[in-house]
Amino acid sequence: MGRKIKDYFTIGLKGMAMGAADTVPGVSGGTIAFISGIYEELITTIGNVDYALVTEWKNKGFAAFWEKLNGGFIVALLTGVLISVFTFMRLASYLLEHHPILIWSFFFGLVIASIWFVAKQITQWKIANFIGLILGAILAFYITTLPVGASNDSYMYLFMSGAIAVCAMILPGISGAFILVLLGAYETITKAVHDFDLKKVAVVGLGAITGLLLFSKVLKWLFQHYKNLTLAVLTGFIAGSLNKIWPWKHVLETKMFGDKEKIINEESVLPWNFNGESYLLYAGLLMLAGFLLIIILEKVAEEKPEGNAANPNV
Repeated sequence: MGRKIKDYFTIGLKGMAMGAADTVPGVSGGTIAFISGIYEELITTIGNVDYALVTEWKNKGFAAFWEKLNGGFIVALLTGVLISVFTFMRLASYLLEHHPILIWSFFFGLVIASIWFVAKQITQWKIANFIGLILGAILAFYITTLPVGASNDSYMYLFMSGAIAVCAMILPGISGAFILVLLGAYETITKAVHDFDLKKVAVVGLGAITGLLLFSKVLKWLFQHYKNLTLAVLTGFIAGSLNKIWPWKHVLETKMFGDKEKIINEESVLPWNFNGESYLLYAGLLMLAGFLLIIILEKVAEEKPEGNAANPNV
């Protein structure tokens, strides 16, 4: 039984949620994909993109090609992501500049719930899984402590940045936007989207597609052969990323990039040690809201499973 229009509309909304998350440095669209129940279908669908699809088209026609591609899913999801990127990126930049504690608090609660959500998918805990979880957390935490790179707007660099960042975007816990910040490409890409500089956006997009097609095959293989271990590592990634989105931080070092001063090093502190208004009550409420949002999404998904009947390859 194939999907209906309302199913693709729902997938588009999930794509918008993924796109919104990926515009915030520190929050992963992959986490949203996992929570919303489309992660494995996404990885499998992308991983199935190869030359065999062309052969399918030649031998059986476009309809068979489109079904094997899971084209409706890809179009619906990508449409949602693009809509969100071109609309939410400006709002995200504004909120991060003017209300950082509040927006980070909401996402902190969301990610805390995501750790529990992903970990509960593990059906068997072995020593290897615990080691994978710890190593994943250490790696993600280390990434959050790296200094910010200098800005670079060459097309080759933007292509490589897109390829690297998209790998992070589809990993729960690792923020593609934050990787772009580390690479020094986030501001350039944000400005390109803001100014509708389609040439730069296209270069980044081409790099992202290239990275996605390559990395998704690795993830697909890992889920097929080492699912529990892979989930444990992803749980660790999410846990380790919490340092980046902790709402209260002290700035340790800034640096001028061109005519702009940017934070390149900061440390997390307790709310009562924060220099300035901590907004502790509002932050706590927003953390709770983020946490409850994940719980509600999970309950909705349990009551109305979407399934992958439309795609026999998943």
